[in-house]
Amino acid sequence: MRQIVLDTETTGLDPTLGHRVIELAAVEIVNRRITDRNFHRYINPERDVEAGALQVHGISNEFLSDKPRFRDVATDFLEFVEGAELIIHNAPFDVAFLNCELELLKLKPIDEYCLPITDTLRVAKELHPGKRNSLDALCERYGVDNSGRTLHGALLDARLLAEVYLAMTRGQETLLMDMLEPAGGTESRPADEAAIELIVLRASAEELTLHDLQLEEIDRVSKGACLWRRLEQSA
Repeated sequence: MRQIVLDTETTGLDPTLGHRVIELAAVEIVNRRITDRNFHRYINPERDVEAGALQVHGISNEFLSDKPRFRDVATDFLEFVEGAELIIHNAPFDVAFLNCELELLKLKPIDEYCLPITDTLRVAKELHPGKRNSLDALCERYGVDNSGRTLHGALLDARLLAEVYLAMTRGQETLLMDMLEPAGGTESRPADEAAIELIVLRASAEELTLHDLQLEEIDRVSKGACLWRRLEQSA
């Protein structure tokens, strides 16, 4: 199972007003393990960054002036995410920006490359109704260290969200997956039961005697209705 945790930074809040993507980051999860593969690009938006957005992420027009355009990174980005489930916090925001960028290049919407798209904000609201469910709030709730997050940044936020998502959905894991699946693995493999070494502690003679005495007491009190005694007799 391959999942991609994605985040963007933008010049403003509304792509329909001509705002553009300026940072794009995607972190890979395979079989519920964060791998060392990621996609990260700063992008020249070919327009100015709004002052309000600059206060959020600190990415200036000067910094972006020599960066590639979205059209220069689109093919590599789509190849990286294609076929994976996308994990995004407040997904409608990022999806709207990505679709506008793809539409400018006459490419298909992002959900035709990646299905499904999971909105972790919606998941968090279902798990914690009435609570704050920002990325910072979720990091605090699930014990994810976000001390380095002084400003928004797509790659850092994607990495934090990957850890938060795994913590929020921990019930999806099995004990055998934890024990046997290597980090960065690319294929799901059935558990090899022969490889699991079980530790067996056998009862001592004293413990067996005490157990027998306990069964006798149960049998006496229940007037011969002790199930364990009946099983011993039938065996």
